[in-house]
Amino acid sequence: MSRPGILISAGELAKGDFPVMLDVRWRLGGPPGLALYRDGHVPGAVFADLDRDLASPPGRGGRHPMPSADAFQAAMRRLGVRDDSPVVLYDDADSTAAARGWWLLTYFGHGAVRVLDGGFQAWTASGFPVAKGDPVKAPATGDFTARPGHLPLLDADAAAALARDGLLLDARATARYRGESEPVDPVAGHIPGAVSAPTADNVNPDGTFRPAGELAARFAALGAPATGPGLGSVVGAYCGSGVTAAHEVLALQLAGIPAALYAGSWSEWITDPSRPVATGPG
Repeated sequence: MSRPGILISAGELAKGDFPVMLDVRWRLGGPPGLALYRDGHVPGAVFADLDRDLASPPGRGGRHPMPSADAFQAAMRRLGVRDDSPVVLYDDADSTAAARGWWLLTYFGHGAVRVLDGGFQAWTASGFPVAKGDPVKAPATGDFTARPGHLPLLDADAAAALARDGLLLDARATARYRGESEPVDPVAGHIPGAVSAPTADNVNPDGTFRPAGELAARFAALGAPATGPGLGSVVGAYCGSGVTAAHEVLALQLAGIPAALYAGSWSEWITDPSRPVATGPG
């Protein structure tokens, strides 16, 4: 069963009419998502490149800085996204990359964005047909208009303040949070005051999201307030480059807890040597 508003099951996707489906498969270190797409994808889906379409070039803004409104609008129009049509996104299984697309589309004002719960693995496990190769023809150009500001967004100063006065969740693996291992960024550790909350704990073994009640209990144990209106400014999330943190924000929303995203995340935080770095269990 799908969860209205955010998640959609493979069965519902197979029955419905969804004119725009974006394959957002991406893996840190490869293989390239386009190769996975060409090897097999949901029929009718088009490939969205996380590095090109869902981020700006790396730099002082981190490894996956947010794209500008103009750049994101152009990418979505090229992929066929329209203002008046629903969009479904999927990745391999756990929705980590798909959540980045969900967050950006929602932030920029699209009101009908869904994520395939369990991703491409759920689709194939259900026995639904798979298409291979490139699309027969490019999608018709969309008319999506990017209007920023529809979800709360943190910069480095706001993230530091939230870690001090509210709840800032670190979505990376625990070893990276503690500074025991850092396979990607040049500095290990975490933002002082942040709480470790790996995104792996948001999903079941098959990659589908845990039930809302379980997610709410998980975040409550980490210090999140009770659900309700007006809570969007007291919980935030970050990760290495703003990708898995979007997954954390999605899981928080499923649990009924609005949350802000620090899009630049750790890879931006460490570009300023004056910003403090903490290590250990926190």
